[in-house]
Amino acid sequence: MLDSIFPIQLPNLSPSAFAIGLQGFNLEIRWYSLAYIFGILATLFYLKFCNKKENFMSQKAYDDWLTWAVLSIILGGRLGYVFFYNASYFLENPLEAFAIWQGGMSFHGGLLGAILGMYLFARFHKINFLHLTDILVIAAPIGLFFGRLANFVNMELYGRITNSNYGVIFPNAGAFPRHPSQLYEAFLEGILLFIILISLKKFTKISQVKGRISGVFLIFYGCFRMFVEIFRQPDEQIGFLFNYLTLGQILSLPLVLFGVYLVFFQKNLKKNLAKK
Repeated sequence: MLDSIFPIQLPNLSPSAFAIGLQGFNLEIRWYSLAYIFGILATLFYLKFCNKKENFMSQKAYDDWLTWAVLSIILGGRLGYVFFYNASYFLENPLEAFAIWQGGMSFHGGLLGAILGMYLFARFHKINFLHLTDILVIAAPIGLFFGRLANFVNMELYGRITNSNYGVIFPNAGAFPRHPSQLYEAFLEGILLFIILISLKKFTKISQVKGRISGVFLIFYGCFRMFVEIFRQPDEQIGFLFNYLTLGQILSLPLVLFGVYLVFFQKNLKKNLAKK
């Protein structure tokens, strides 16, 4: 039965969700753009929900958050891709580093950009930084889920060749079945991570110490990412590093270590990060 279904042969899917043409003006909306929009809007709504209950930020801060978040994530994600994944190419073609419409974003870079941006945002609006991140990381898996689905539709970041019955043949990756690693990540980093975080928030007292929910996010994201990298095809321009380790695994390890510190070795970091 399964042999008649798998491997799945994907059709040639378009990265464009829809396009609007009006009197010489063309606007193309891509699936990846929609993933960013849905993820950020979901986070904005969850932030508003939490702020109604806890009243930890002003209306002015809430109104400003979207701008800070979008700029932080996009700038961090693009710079992360430029420096982590294709530095030699962009050194030769520096102007193309600004061509974000051509694709090329790094989650690790986006995360670093978001951390820095939210730290500056919290300082500017006199908000407890770790309180803010404990809320944001609960909504973050929603954006991760949509982002990985967009990767699947775009037929990018696909997995390694597999002999299992659950492979997918991507039209742009040859005739052999591959692991749908994008879907593995959508489940682990999106659905499962969200369930873990929201359950800890609702049914435990872990959030009484600021920063612990953020630490749990970093630990599980890092572990899930390192696991999925076993099935994911390494970036062509980089390949394997250090005895079959991938760059994604190396970049995820510091996230796990810092997450362990936040969960087990800090109490509340009042002196340097808390402003309330």
